Amino acid sequence: MRIPLRVVIDTNVVFEGLTKRETAAGWILEAWSAGSFKPCASNALAYEYLEILSTKLSPERWAVIRPLLRGLLEQAEPVEVHYSWRPSSPDPADEHVIDCAMNAGAAIVTWNVRDFRLAHEQLGLIVETPVEFLQRLRRTRDRPET
Repeated sequence: MRIPLRVVIDTNVVFEGLTKRETAAGWILEAWSAGSFKPCASNALAYEYLEILSTKLSPERWAVIRPLLRGLLEQAEPVEVHYSWRPSSPDPADEHVIDCAMNAGAAIVTWNVRDFRLAHEQLGLIVETPVEFLQRLRRTRDRPET
């Protein structure tokens, strides 16, 4: 039996995936919807998704996107943050993403790999761009089950 990849998807990838369909981020959200990996999200991350999308999108666009986001979050595994590894990023706004991934035993998928470099080096956290993650997802999917 194949164990699905556990992943925390950074907000920049969710935003792009919901607003630009034919991109690596869009394909990741399609794979999320299809159950091709196990998305993980803490309350802080889910609220960040909501805050960023609701403030950056027009009210009309948000009305269309909101049910899509709700559906994605319903599929995500809730992550309770019991321990924090702060500071692990030069950007304090990324700390909750690191905490979510570390508590979930998951990788991070982000366009902003640079701000997660310290967490990768010090904590061994896997940090991938959307393109790298799609390549890993494809390799995992194509590997025969043992």
